[in-house]
Amino acid sequence: MGNGRFYRYAVIAALALLGASVAQPYVSRLLFSETAPRAVTPRGDLSEAEQSITALFERVSPSVVQVVGRQSGRNVFDEDSAGVQSGTGFVWDGAGNIVTNNHVVSGTTDVVVRLASGEAVAADIVGTAPNYDLAVIRLRNSPAVPKPVAVGSSADLKVGQFAFAIGNPFGLDQSLTFGVISALHRRLPTSSGHQISNVIQTDAAVNPGNSGGPLLDSSGRVVGVNTAIISPSGSNAGVGFAIPVDVVNRVIPQLIRDGHVPTPGLGIVAASEQDATRLGVDGIPILRTLPNSPAARAGLRGADMRTGTLGDVIVSVNDKPVHRLSDLTDELDDVGVGHDVKLGIVRNDRSETINVAVGDIGQSRLEP
Repeated sequence: MGNGRFYRYAVIAALALLGASVAQPYVSRLLFSETAPRAVTPRGDLSEAEQSITALFERVSPSVVQVVGRQSGRNVFDEDSAGVQSGTGFVWDGAGNIVTNNHVVSGTTDVVVRLASGEAVAADIVGTAPNYDLAVIRLRNSPAVPKPVAVGSSADLKVGQFAFAIGNPFGLDQSLTFGVISALHRRLPTSSGHQISNVIQTDAAVNPGNSGGPLLDSSGRVVGVNTAIISPSGSNAGVGFAIPVDVVNRVIPQLIRDGHVPTPGLGIVAASEQDATRLGVDGIPILRTLPNSPAARAGLRGADMRTGTLGDVIVSVNDKPVHRLSDLTDELDDVGVGHDVKLGIVRNDRSETINVAVGDIGQSRLEP
């Protein structure tokens, strides 16, 4: 009799527990559901780093614009249409000149700039420099030109310092990303075949649509113009490149003034730094010289590809040692077109000097 009562109580307890577990969600909903807006928890102060970054964006972003170019017969506002190119630019001066990449506007017949305010303004192409992948466009009519972006220097950049990119990746305007300066003195080929030296590498996210936008330092000064990425998928993989602002600050005023800019050079095709290292060469091995170029007229010799024989190796320019192509191009930029440079070369294991005139390698007559 005692056992029967025990089992009866046990069953009743089990049923009660089961009922409680089944009813618990309904009871919780009834007692604890918030049917009115939640009270807002006051935000704490932003960290010093956050305040600095937000201030940078608020200061610079109004001067960063979206650039859309249309080829003939295409709708400039239809970004899914073939023949429509989209990128980024930034205000250079109070006259409404906008800096962007040449490849953003190359081949277009109409260009429209969308300002940070949302206003769309037609623009004209003022000048292009394919060898530097730079272009200047100018706003036709705008009630108020945004403030120009402050210009910094790329000569004193340090690997590891913060870098910020503002642009329009994938057409998403006014996007900010940041990272660090990953490397300096990179070489970047352009569509014209010229190589830009001293290019900045950054891991700040740079994606299609960022082209032509500013790369900034922590003071909000432009230190480069974002131009390319290395990625098998076409999206950011942590390796982006920017044209150094010291090059930009030399090229852009000439584009505004003349619509074009000469490209000082000798007319050589140089081996890569990796190839030079593999060959055990300290200098710039010449693979070939371009026909009718200053290098060809001066008698510089390229490598013999059939026999694998090394050609001339440039080891100095105007008595300054050169270890990479950027050392040479920097000196040529300083000397300018129409002047001579003295090259120190190694030919057949013998040191020689040779004078070469600096030419404009952007001219078609120097093309191979």
